[in-house]
Amino acid sequence: MKSLSHTFTLRVSECDASNTWRPGAILTELQETAGHHSAMIGCGREELLRIRAAWVVVRMHLEMFRYPVSGEKITIQTFHRPTRHRFFPRFFAITDEAGQAIGQASSLWLLMDLDTRQSLSADRLPTPLPDNSDMPEPLPLPGNVSPVGGSEQCLPCLPLYTDLDPNGHVNNTKYADWLCNTLGIETMSAFQLRSLLIHFNTEVRPGQQLSLLLRREEDCVQLLGMHEDKAAFEIGALLQPRP
Repeated sequence: MKSLSHTFTLRVSECDASNTWRPGAILTELQETAGHHSAMIGCGREELLRIRAAWVVVRMHLEMFRYPVSGEKITIQTFHRPTRHRFFPRFFAITDEAGQAIGQASSLWLLMDLDTRQSLSADRLPTPLPDNSDMPEPLPLPGNVSPVGGSEQCLPCLPLYTDLDPNGHVNNTKYADWLCNTLGIETMSAFQLRSLLIHFNTEVRPGQQLSLLLRREEDCVQLLGMHEDKAAFEIGALLQPRP
């Protein structure tokens, strides 16, 4: 109950034009695995809806050592760590069929009141989380997004129907898609994301017009989603050439 391992076969629909696992699809699988583990320990979506609450991720840091291709078997292991103030840390290990590490991720989550849109403390959970204080943290928690210089590109962005989730805002997995789409086909055909750090500062709701500010300096990328002169989200990424 302290952790959950989920093994699956990577589908073509989860891959990009190079037949490698799409970053947005990786985040989707991490989200689903976290959801399954939360349900196992009595704090899943159905249990939280009874108290008008939901899990929302506020920071996600993904590192990929190798991108698998369609047809490969992949295992994701996830576990939580003790609450820090109102933040719930969660970690992920991604391995291939041979047991080799191909990726890892750390994240911070909040328990959100669906009516007030404010965070709730751990004592509001339907079931106390198992004590995982004895489990080591495999990597640091998500840090700050480093500023990037270089030229700046600005593009308008309006959330679309397929960006939204049942919580009434843009789903966290969609921001990786926005980054890849903003970088464009030429760049993403030649490079992969070696690391991805996302800060979800505020919810992006239907009808919110954003300005996407993309900055790139060599292999370093920064994407800001600006709304009313404030960054609704920040992304930092490192590119690496495709093998």
